[in-house]
Amino acid sequence: MTFSLLDISALTWFIVSWAGYTAFARRKAKDTDCIARGLHKHRIYWMLELMTRGVRVGDAALLANLERNIAFFASTTLFVLAGVLTLFAQVERLEAVIATIPYATPPNHSLVQVKLALLVVIFVMAFFQFTWSMRQYGFVNVMIGAGPMDSEGANDNLKAYARQMATVQDQAAHSYNYGLRAYYFSMAVLCWFVHPILFILASLFVVVTLYRREFKSRAVIAITAAKAHLGSEYQAREAQRQAK
Repeated sequence: MTFSLLDISALTWFIVSWAGYTAFARRKAKDTDCIARGLHKHRIYWMLELMTRGVRVGDAALLANLERNIAFFASTTLFVLAGVLTLFAQVERLEAVIATIPYATPPNHSLVQVKLALLVVIFVMAFFQFTWSMRQYGFVNVMIGAGPMDSEGANDNLKAYARQMATVQDQAAHSYNYGLRAYYFSMAVLCWFVHPILFILASLFVVVTLYRREFKSRAVIAITAAKAHLGSEYQAREAQRQAK
């Protein structure tokens, strides 16, 4: 099994890019406006509002819609895994296809198998993340069903309970996000079949794309502004409640 220094460097760059961006995003989200930070506050407001409602059919429908999206990706991941595993029996045909791509590096039988194995690992990780996300959303449903109604929204104990529900939902969303991130980086791995330099550039492109979408997109600006509006509304409600 022979690997060029360029292939090893490209694979190392890919791993560092993925792990490094994950650590960077988790740390930066603690003190910077981003999708994760903004939606965390929205989930808290949602669960606080939910505790004041006696009928929670609408909330259940919203959660069911989120679970359907995750179930779609979980089932799709299994199909993708089946396709990648099938390619292990068709490596020679895959090499013939790669050889026809202009400027592609000559295919190496063992290296092609390593590339396919890397895709298998990525999609297995994605499947675990999606299914764990589904389970955590199920936990949120149980907590919602167990939560008593607080029509006045004045019970501090139930407010704390609502925040715990938001925390579980937040963890479910993080798992979903990690699964989606695996899909993004799997697109970079596809470029490795063509050329390791393209693999390096694709890994960098994925990191830049993820950063712009999670920290610099218009959605982030809108979510952050909406969070501020909701915060002001809840402060006004709390002031009115204390004034009574």
